[in-house]
Amino acid sequence: MNQQNANPYTLGEIEQGTPCCVPQPLLQVRDLAVSYGEKTVLSQVSLDIYKGCITALIGPSGCGKTSFLTTLNRLTDQQAHAQVSGQILFDGQDLLRDPIDTLRLRRRIGMIFQRPNPFPLSIWRNLELPLKEHGVQDRRVRAQKIEQALRDVGLWNEISDRLDSSALALSGGQQQRLCIARALVLEPEILLMDEPCSALDPISSGVVEELILRLRGRYTVIIVTHNLAQARRVANYAGFFWMTERVGKLIEFGQCRHLFESPGHELTAAYISGARG
Repeated sequence: MNQQNANPYTLGEIEQGTPCCVPQPLLQVRDLAVSYGEKTVLSQVSLDIYKGCITALIGPSGCGKTSFLTTLNRLTDQQAHAQVSGQILFDGQDLLRDPIDTLRLRRRIGMIFQRPNPFPLSIWRNLELPLKEHGVQDRRVRAQKIEQALRDVGLWNEISDRLDSSALALSGGQQQRLCIARALVLEPEILLMDEPCSALDPISSGVVEELILRLRGRYTVIIVTHNLAQARRVANYAGFFWMTERVGKLIEFGQCRHLFESPGHELTAAYISGARG
């Protein structure tokens, strides 16, 4: 594939994923570039993110995957000297050029970080606080949403008898699922996940991975992972990032099975085989 084209990855070139996926672009990214001061960390990124699908971003550390994620809900606004150019189309808006309510945007595009980051509050307050912040005033509605989010991540039966306890007393895996519930309680359309299992033990990682699979079809998920086996297990689509002349670039993007079994670029093949990276 020629990554220099304005839109190198069109639907006609990508085989539809599992039946839960809708072959409809929800996000359209064109010629995206990210710089911090004088240093360009990402350039020439163009791809579509498909509704209801899981898209995995793979590649070695430092090639711009996390920087790419943070552009999608404008978290780059909070980083000093960050500059973003290109185009990100979402629901008829260009997120980089049009006037955007970033609070509302981050409700629609939630973020899960590498390490669990629950608030130093009770389990209940961790979920109630974002609902209040986003204007959900009815206590009964908040209670319903909180219970549903905890059920969605498989925590309700584990912790429903201690919702007033500190979230910091939970295990690492439970904390990460709580953070996912904190994002889900706002009913986002897209969930960004930056290596959500990397700080967890294998058992907890497996639980979170199963949760990600359950989200497929209900949410559009973009996950950065260094675990190639995990990417292959959970994703419908995959993108491979690599450093070229000290700048991160998207080398290849496509249906996950094809990218792993029949990579179209020699760098992708070398990375997947373990010869590079």
